[in-house]
Amino acid sequence: MSNALLTIDMITREALRLWKNTNAFIQHVSTQYDDQYAKSGAKIGSTLRIRLPNDYVTRTGPAVNVQNTAEQNTTLVLATQAGVDVSFTTEERTMKLDDYSRRVLAPMVNNLAGAVAADVMSGVEGGISNFEANTDGSGNVIGPIANTYLRAGARITDQSGPKMDRRAITDPFTMANSVATFSGLLNPQGTIGDQYTSGQIKTAWGLDFFEDQTVVKHTGGTFSAGTVDGAGQTGTTITLNAITGTLLAGDIITFEGVNAANRITKQSTGRLAQFVVTADVAAAGTSVSIYPALIPADALGNPVQFQTVSTGPANAAAVSLVNPASATYVKNFLFVPDAVTMAMADLEIPQGVHEAARETFDGVSMRMITDYVVATDQMITRLDVLYGYRWLRPEWACVVADAVT
Repeated sequence: MSNALLTIDMITREALRLWKNTNAFIQHVSTQYDDQYAKSGAKIGSTLRIRLPNDYVTRTGPAVNVQNTAEQNTTLVLATQAGVDVSFTTEERTMKLDDYSRRVLAPMVNNLAGAVAADVMSGVEGGISNFEANTDGSGNVIGPIANTYLRAGARITDQSGPKMDRRAITDPFTMANSVATFSGLLNPQGTIGDQYTSGQIKTAWGLDFFEDQTVVKHTGGTFSAGTVDGAGQTGTTITLNAITGTLLAGDIITFEGVNAANRITKQSTGRLAQFVVTADVAAAGTSVSIYPALIPADALGNPVQFQTVSTGPANAAAVSLVNPASATYVKNFLFVPDAVTMAMADLEIPQGVHEAARETFDGVSMRMITDYVVATDQMITRLDVLYGYRWLRPEWACVVADAVT
């Protein structure tokens, strides 16, 4: 008995199921679906406005100190339409869904999800400012140890990141080396058993671990020296005296005497605040774009809303490069899912095609269209997604560096 012809709705639903189980990183970012596009279809460039959390300063004593609610927002642009296109015969469409899924859909969806994940992952460069690394006596980055992950988690906590629901995304070689490194530690027997049978760390130190081959590798700039040109600077663009060497987007820097402020108490953490360079700076450059913004206490030392540092940098304060200069390393990272948001919207269903379907689930929208091409006598199927992403709270993430091995 022949198999029933697969319908486009069945195939699209299966593609959506495969998407949700394909890429470790994509599975764990915050997703957002805006159904305002469901009627007529979304277009590339459509913009969503997203509110950011409010921030307030605590008063002491009975006297009222009314504060303005300075709501901040940012935009997320649905800027990318990505897809995979294939052709097939009607005979292939008579396969069982499991066979069609394995032979045709799985490779399509796997490559599409991987490309989207790599795009979203690229936001780590110029996004995440928290940095932890295990180094040798010469300052070279080497494999992370337990304390590296624990300190990375502490940095997220210092930025008021939620304690629950934290993830660690690692390069496959970092995962392999970490499993070998941590196998001898005192852990529950079941945990060690899972590591032995799967070859992966599952849960440790309050983190769920996942490996992903799209983890970014960063090469640091050649920076060796630089100083601040003028006291009292704030914001995301800082003027320096001409720097020696270069800074690259994704490099992590500190300013002499500028400690991070706890985002809740506004008190100094006693540790230098870390900033990520968001755009390349050439040798002898003087303007550096950074994240987060330099927002110190007021002139009297009183805390302010959205404060990030205890005090601003002094004139001639030294600038230091945290990551090793000129060296390439792996940017594994810890994150809270709400650190990054990926939004998808419904693409328009066109008329006059052989068949078309669109499915949505848990913030993911996929469209599949099949049409006959008379010029080549082929049935062409295209699978599309329309998405955008934004690292909304990158302070709720921390790089865990590893050597490239």
